[in-house]
Amino acid sequence: MQVYEAPLRDMKFVLHELHTDDGFGNLEALAEFTPDLVDAVLEEAAKVAQEVLLPLNRSGDIEGCTLENGVVRTPKGFKEAYDMFREGGWCALASDPEWGGQGLPEALNKLTEEMICSSNLSFSLYPGLTHGATTAIEGYASDALKQAYLPKMVEGTWSGTMCLTEPHCGTDLGMLRTKAAPQGDDSYKISGAKIFISAGEHDLTENIIHLVLARLPDAPEGVKGISLFLVPKYLPKEDGTPGPSNGVSVAAIEHKMGLKASATCQLNFDDSVGWLVGTANKGMEAMFKMMNTERVSVGIQGLGVGEAAYQSAVWYAKERVQGRSLSGVKNPKGPADPIIVHPDVRRMLMTARAYNEGSRAVGAWVSRALDAEKHATDPAVKARAEDFIALMTPVVKALFTDCGFESANLAVQVYGGHGYIAESGVEQFVRDARIAMIYEGTNGIQALDLVGRKMPAHAGRYLRSFFHPVSDFIEANKADETFGKMIEGLEKAFGALQLSTGTIAQKGMKDPEEAGAAATDYLRLLGLVAMGYTFAKAALIAKARLDEGTEDAAFYTAKIATARFFFDRLLPQATAAFLAIKSGKSSMMALEVEMF
Repeated sequence: MQVYEAPLRDMKFVLHELHTDDGFGNLEALAEFTPDLVDAVLEEAAKVAQEVLLPLNRSGDIEGCTLENGVVRTPKGFKEAYDMFREGGWCALASDPEWGGQGLPEALNKLTEEMICSSNLSFSLYPGLTHGATTAIEGYASDALKQAYLPKMVEGTWSGTMCLTEPHCGTDLGMLRTKAAPQGDDSYKISGAKIFISAGEHDLTENIIHLVLARLPDAPEGVKGISLFLVPKYLPKEDGTPGPSNGVSVAAIEHKMGLKASATCQLNFDDSVGWLVGTANKGMEAMFKMMNTERVSVGIQGLGVGEAAYQSAVWYAKERVQGRSLSGVKNPKGPADPIIVHPDVRRMLMTARAYNEGSRAVGAWVSRALDAEKHATDPAVKARAEDFIALMTPVVKALFTDCGFESANLAVQVYGGHGYIAESGVEQFVRDARIAMIYEGTNGIQALDLVGRKMPAHAGRYLRSFFHPVSDFIEANKADETFGKMIEGLEKAFGALQLSTGTIAQKGMKDPEEAGAAATDYLRLLGLVAMGYTFAKAALIAKARLDEGTEDAAFYTAKIATARFFFDRLLPQATAAFLAIKSGKSSMMALEVEMF
């Protein structure tokens, strides 16, 4: 059974208690968003997620999207849910007020995204991709394009996509063939085929605005010859309403493992009219604006599915009776005890819980940096936020989605045979979560980005944005009477991270394959240390609240217990990652290609 209740108490904790000393300060531009206002938004978002989107999650998966006469139909109830979502202002939550947005903090927006993803991941892609597209348009398009497209996209009346992948090339965009022919004015004719386009065609909005990578006739080869174009499904008329079709057609919708209520399309552009976004031959710069926004959001998708899977597993573990507790009967009136009494079931539930709370805490930290990057008036704070975001974006995308997929698999294991059966609903979480580890750059690509670009950038400057606060925290708290052992564990993991950084830097300079072989382990190591840091902070705060005599003792007690589990059972992965990194590439690259 798919069970979900928004974890509002933990969300309020990471917003109002955990990151008050993160170095990004109180941002004057966001002063009007008081805790009471933020909490009210979270509570309303929870109602939308639980009452409107969750009931459509399984039915949408069963029905899926259909293609009829060139038109994609979303599952029953999606259009009505989207209209309610748009009319409620949820599409415009974090967008700039200049274009009709509400300008809410990104830290709040990401938690709202989490709720939407938990309740209905397929649905989340439609407004989520639009928000990403608006960031690229706002950052790089001409004023005329902004005025023509942003208000309706921010409102949600029009939606947006990103069109990168082609049948013959995926990650290596330097091979793309889509062409852009100048028309003598400020427009271009776009021709080519794109695949794997999420929300590429649907019946939820009046128009769909595609951001398309293509090549100009005189473009250099490779990624240095890629430009970005805005291509609407329908050409707007003078009054701003959708006009004639613009030569964008759907060849097929993909038959996918999961996310069946999200329309993933093969699109053809046949002399479609488009307009340049940004500078010619520098489209990747503008597209990366959208991609980096989406990479953080994809990490939140992993967290969202992980939370829903965890809650569904907890529900089942309390309901399902089987076997007797090893420490004595717990349900004497029944034939067996609920399976939640068994240690191995607890292991699975606590693993998912710790990954979820750790991801939420780290995600809130990165979201605070996103707000500082946009609103800080102190240049030093803004620069530190930019460095931190650059470093942590691949970690959020890859680690959160790895953990979310693991949590979904653990939920199936808790259900046992019933988890493998579609009627339980939990196998959908596994199928839906799997794509998040692939799109917006596979997790392996994220790891390569971390060690190949982010780690060495500016002589390691990005790393300092993370290393310094962690080091300062350890020094300030390792003598703590209650949690000294926990801080000691964090110090050892942090030491492994520092040694691994040196090892990769030294070996990677001589042999790039050494850095590539270490990349995935290094990303997980950094992410585990980040989770450990936030859990240690959370435990100290929780104890202080308990000592004060809080009325919310159960929450803080559980927070400390979850932190202890993380340090006992999950942070030791840091040692394994360090040993794997230290071993080098030799055994990984030993076989000749023909030996596989």
